[in-house]
Amino acid sequence: MSPTDAIINLQGIRFAYPKRPEVLKGLDLLVDGTTRLGVVGSNGSGKTTLLSIIMGLIKPQAGRVEILGRLREREADFKDVRPLLGFVFQDANDQLFCPTVRDDVAFGPLNLGKTKAEAKEIVAETLADLGLSNFADRITYDLSGGEKKLVAVATALALRPKVLIMDEPTTFLDVSAVARLEAIVAKLDLPMVIVSHDAPFLERVVTSRLVMREGALHPA
Repeated sequence: MSPTDAIINLQGIRFAYPKRPEVLKGLDLLVDGTTRLGVVGSNGSGKTTLLSIIMGLIKPQAGRVEILGRLREREADFKDVRPLLGFVFQDANDQLFCPTVRDDVAFGPLNLGKTKAEAKEIVAETLADLGLSNFADRITYDLSGGEKKLVAVATALALRPKVLIMDEPTTFLDVSAVARLEAIVAKLDLPMVIVSHDAPFLERVVTSRLVMREGALHPA
């Protein structure tokens, strides 16, 4: 993989939380348009920290973060590109805050300047693609945990991202919810980075895996 083709290019990333040992110690990562990557590792190994750095939520103490061919250092550098990084939170409740599913899925496109008519079309297309058309008018608060996760994926995909990034997507989901999420993710024609402890899920939806160990990524 060439760095010039990368959607995400991390080089020599180092990071430590205040008064704690360094968690990332010169980490490198390349993600291009063909990447379907699973990242595994023990609790506290730095997996969520890695995703936070990709999203620009925290800033590394050393190293380069390049997204879509541009160096990203300040909040302003991430503001325009963040919608293109389809991020799905570990807890869907952190991502869903509107009264209905339709409102939640429309929120991102409207925030990006789409007209109400354009957002309505995007909502219909996104929900249909995911087999969730019958969810449109449901009250978000009343959804099950698995249903909320599916809607969280829909809100990310409604932004038409360049890559899908998921943090522990199967956490707290029952077997049927995992199966439905797996079916949706497996058929997406989109590069992805998925952090998960769920080895069977990763085995069925990604094509490569790396393990976070001693502050860097290694072949699994």
